[in-house]
Amino acid sequence: MLPTPLVVIFPVLLTFFAGSAQATSCNITNPCPASAPCCSEFGFCGTDHFCLGGCNPLASKSLDSCRNNPVCKDANHTFADNSRILSNSTFFDGNVTEYDWVVDKGTIMNTNSSGGELAMLLTETNGGTRLSSTRYLHYGTVTAKLKTGRWGGVVTAFITMSDIKDEIDWEFPGAATTEGQTNYFWQGYIPTVGTNGDIEKGLSDTFGNYHDYTIDWQPKALTFSIDGKVVRTIKQSDAIDPSGVSRYPNTPSRIQLSLWPAGIPASPPGTVEWAGGMINWKDPDYLSAGHFYALVKSVSIKCGDPEAPGANITSYKYGKNTTAETPSVAFSNQTVLLNGAGPIFGSGMQFRGAVAIVAGLLLASHIL
Repeated sequence: MLPTPLVVIFPVLLTFFAGSAQATSCNITNPCPASAPCCSEFGFCGTDHFCLGGCNPLASKSLDSCRNNPVCKDANHTFADNSRILSNSTFFDGNVTEYDWVVDKGTIMNTNSSGGELAMLLTETNGGTRLSSTRYLHYGTVTAKLKTGRWGGVVTAFITMSDIKDEIDWEFPGAATTEGQTNYFWQGYIPTVGTNGDIEKGLSDTFGNYHDYTIDWQPKALTFSIDGKVVRTIKQSDAIDPSGVSRYPNTPSRIQLSLWPAGIPASPPGTVEWAGGMINWKDPDYLSAGHFYALVKSVSIKCGDPEAPGANITSYKYGKNTTAETPSVAFSNQTVLLNGAGPIFGSGMQFRGAVAIVAGLLLASHIL
């Protein structure tokens, strides 16, 4: 079983946000006004931070309201320390030379085991943890070496997510430590029949052992691998629906790592069941450590842009639709900084507390 769709949970979160801050909601049919031109990943209009990672250009005032997506760069991220991670994403100004990752929600720590590991923590009060890469990937290969959680209701995830909700997933629900689940979505579209998800079984203990989980996303095929062995392949041609629309991820995406609580009263029953039941906050592991956790040893990135960017290229820029459903994406040399030249209006500080609240609720409800 796969998680309850976004559309089931989102109205509750909209109601909560409306009571927490006077913010304007936004979507493709209801874009943001000029006074708050950027539609955040959570579906609310604002400025400043709202215009960075996750800002949806199709729901913003105009296609150039959001800052461009920082261009991909080959890298091998290890976590001997957390100096390249900004612990509060609302203070990120777009400087990808300073930070490789931002913490959108929750708590991280560094361990000293085997040269250093990144620990993502989940407590009864923090609502889970999510990190996002500051740079985007527009096709390429990403491998995360990680250890999952092992507790019912606690989900570990390694995904890619674009600003218009193209998504590719590795997810590890609850106590199922011998399997992983793969999935993909196009612009947040939920299939009306069946699912795009699959379950890969027969893994050795995913909590006790590190495994390399790979997403190899290319224009014509999407391949999932475990420890270098291919376990699933989706062809782009197989994702074309009867009307001729290709429902295959094709827009620049951030890499995201998360540990989130699916087994809580606020989650739909189907999500709780999928995740392995309600979380036991009296589990001996939790009482001993004071948290649940998942460990990340490294994340390697090999960019796969269909055309290699030139030396002066800084970002990906959304343009007019190439078809009725899919926007064009081009290279740009425009700045990705909030304080650089470009259409960023006013100050978004008044929105940041509300963003943090909504981010927590979304993470706890598996929208992140």
